[in-house]
Amino acid sequence: MPWARASAPLRVIDAGGWTDTWFAAHGLVCHLAVGPGPEVLATWQPGRGATSVQVAVASSGEEYVFDLEHPPGRHPLLEAVAARFAPRGGRLRVEVGAPVPPGSSLGTSAAVVVAMASALLHLDGRRLAPGELARTAHLVETADLGLQSGVQDQVAAAFGGANRVTISPYPEFRVEALDLGPAMANGLGERLFTVYLGGHDSSAVHRAVISRLEKAPEEAARLMGALREAAAEAARALGHGDLGALGAALAANTEVQAALHPDLVNPTARSVIELARAQGALGWKVNGAGGHGGTVTVLAGEDPQRVRAALDDLDAVLLLPLHVSPSGADVVEAG
Repeated sequence: MPWARASAPLRVIDAGGWTDTWFAAHGLVCHLAVGPGPEVLATWQPGRGATSVQVAVASSGEEYVFDLEHPPGRHPLLEAVAARFAPRGGRLRVEVGAPVPPGSSLGTSAAVVVAMASALLHLDGRRLAPGELARTAHLVETADLGLQSGVQDQVAAAFGGANRVTISPYPEFRVEALDLGPAMANGLGERLFTVYLGGHDSSAVHRAVISRLEKAPEEAARLMGALREAAAEAARALGHGDLGALGAALAANTEVQAALHPDLVNPTARSVIELARAQGALGWKVNGAGGHGGTVTVLAGEDPQRVRAALDDLDAVLLLPLHVSPSGADVVEAG
């Protein structure tokens, strides 16, 4: 019975986020892929007739079976990936696991789509280049499900590493991989701390911000420009191995996020930021769209353990065990 296990990384410190959406029309994003990300195990028993799909979701313990041609809508994202990529005929089982909590603003949904697509494509004897994999994964969320989605999450999951992503026009993108070098990669591994604040609905956040900015197009244009500049500064800092400049770019980006909508940098995120600042952190970034819950990534200064100890002492938050992921989606095992 053919099977394949695939994984895809998440992303943090996404400077320039929001400019990768349809609302901005064109944009620039700089981000870093991190792991561990979602993992998908797909097993296929070939046969004739309709395709039966069994889905098992580790985070909820939920498991159900459906006909591929008549999805029940219980997990629309997983069902849409199966509809696009599953081999036809027989019985398919898909097990989905993610090591981070849901709603963490780390591009988890996109990483699940990319990992699941990679596994199903392998079963069907196919493989997509990273760019095409990212583009098709984006279509699952937007064209198939009608969700609000930028393009950078799919890029991070498919490509891995640190990237400078130019979007022009949306949803087309060009990816420039940033060579961190051993010193920078090690520095980020030791100094980046990502704090989980609670779950949230990123599509709802997108709708709220877009609704507000549609009423103020001049302000929207100004803020999108500031976000693109933060991304450019972050990319330059990563390329030159300048952690101080990277921290400043991330902190500036977070303040622009707050200007987009007052709810994007929530009070808990502010408390984490102020604590990190007091412990000598170089910068911080509210990841993803921001809003209620989500995560904040902190870039520590010369004493990372001082920052870590302070974050460990915080109540009602969780420090996530993430590491830099130099590679993107991959089938890690198959048989």
